[in-house]
Amino acid sequence: MPLISDSSGNIGIDNRQSDLAMTVRKGILNGFAESDWVFVPELTLANGRRVDLISLDSRGLIRIIEIKSSIYDYKSDQKWHEYKDFCDAFYFASHPDVPQETFPENEGFILADAHGCEVLREATIGKLPAPTRKVLTLRIARIAAERLRRYTLHEM
Repeated sequence: MPLISDSSGNIGIDNRQSDLAMTVRKGILNGFAESDWVFVPELTLANGRRVDLISLDSRGLIRIIEIKSSIYDYKSDQKWHEYKDFCDAFYFASHPDVPQETFPENEGFILADAHGCEVLREATIGKLPAPTRKVLTLRIARIAAERLRRYTLHEM
């Protein structure tokens, strides 16, 4: 079973995200384009939860970004606590129509639109256990490589 359906022709979209969530994701990817953060969207963790974006930087720091398109989206989805065992830093991200105060003050917060983003509140940096970091880093790399392979084959 594939992690992401590529029926749309785009292996980074599985048609479960709202247009607003995709706009926020685009803004994050644009906003961090010149940073050392690289992203994999829609990655399934070992606990079965699927994260919106997972990032790996040049030091091996792993960040998870949970995109929320509305206050209702945030209030109806409380599974985000289950992501925190799989990252060094956790962020919420949303767009200007959702007040920053909606999200917990002890979590990072990124404001985004289609053109870019700004980190309004930095996340607390923790330290993943080494075995978890190794397994997760390999998973990110292998998923990214497999998606690139599928993309390359699709483009031929």
